[in-house]
Amino acid sequence: MRILIVGGGTAGTIVANNLARRLGAETRAGKVRITLLSASDRHMYQPGLLYVAFGHMTPDQLYRDQASLLEPNIDFHVDPVTKFNLDKNQVLTAGGKTHDYDILVIATGSRMVPEETPGLTEGAEFFYTEASAVKMFKRLREFQGGKVVVAVGVPHKCPIAPVEVMFMLHDYFKARGIRDKVQLKYHYPIGRIHTIENVAIWAKPEFERIGVETETLFNIKEVDVKNNLLKSEEDTEVAYDLLIVIPQHRGMEVLETDNLGEGGWIPTDRFSLAMKGRDNVYVVGDTTNLPVSKTGSAAHFQAETLAENIASIVKIGAPVRDYDGKVYCFIEAGHDRATYAMFNYQNPPDLKPPSKPMHWFKLSYNQMYWTSVRGLL
Repeated sequence: MRILIVGGGTAGTIVANNLARRLGAETRAGKVRITLLSASDRHMYQPGLLYVAFGHMTPDQLYRDQASLLEPNIDFHVDPVTKFNLDKNQVLTAGGKTHDYDILVIATGSRMVPEETPGLTEGAEFFYTEASAVKMFKRLREFQGGKVVVAVGVPHKCPIAPVEVMFMLHDYFKARGIRDKVQLKYHYPIGRIHTIENVAIWAKPEFERIGVETETLFNIKEVDVKNNLLKSEEDTEVAYDLLIVIPQHRGMEVLETDNLGEGGWIPTDRFSLAMKGRDNVYVVGDTTNLPVSKTGSAAHFQAETLAENIASIVKIGAPVRDYDGKVYCFIEAGHDRATYAMFNYQNPPDLKPPSKPMHWFKLSYNQMYWTSVRGLL
């Protein structure tokens, strides 16, 4: 049995490690081979990018050597896939190799595409890559006052990030002693300030408490860099001195090129995590088109479910459980406080009052992640 995992992020790494432990006897006997293909020899803790943007972490703290995170019975290669040939149960790689599989797991993640919006790359700050997070930090350090506009493109990963940014901006400028010189304004594309209703209900009075203005039904159309104007599809505009945008995301380009899903999001069965129309191809993490948040926690829960099911398929010929849509998101709420949102397909989140213990728990998870991604937590 040849199990091939494409993507070395949170989901792919957890699937590989979990399978390696569950199928240890089978791999030692030569009955199963687990192969992981990644585009990089380094593994990034992506939630840490927001901390880099505010000077709370440095980029080197975000990385570990990918091989060091993997069980020894995983055949690991740094060789990104350039072609998915699902009809032949094969993938082709940049290194010119062909990998055959019996079971394929696609966990290639997502990417921001600010270049698809006129003026956005030149006019806005982001924090979804190391380079953009460092650039945003330097821009914040230089900023002495004025109007800071935060706007949200869709779809995007880490849906809680726009809310956290507002609290962190408030605290950052307050710590610098210039909060009274800064006007914070938040723009969201639908008719409330967050897509998850209970998060919106909780966040609105919190924003009012710290003096954040809000505008809804604002879908980003373009940035007039010369005049410092952000324009919307609704024919409104807002002037800014500093523009921070949660940019639109897409799945990886190879998925679009191979027509595996519109926008690079692969049609995925919400319970089995199988690619629709393919019995031996599974999808986890940001790559899916599931109606759940594109977050590390969703990837984690999906990966655990899928690994258990694939191991069961190998052992008894059938999966044992369904993914229930579980997501758990920490939410930084400012002034060393945090809360969380936990929900699934059936149950919306019930947010608790922010607290310092939850804030410290979130900070602790920045280190616990490395145990988590090995599938040990």
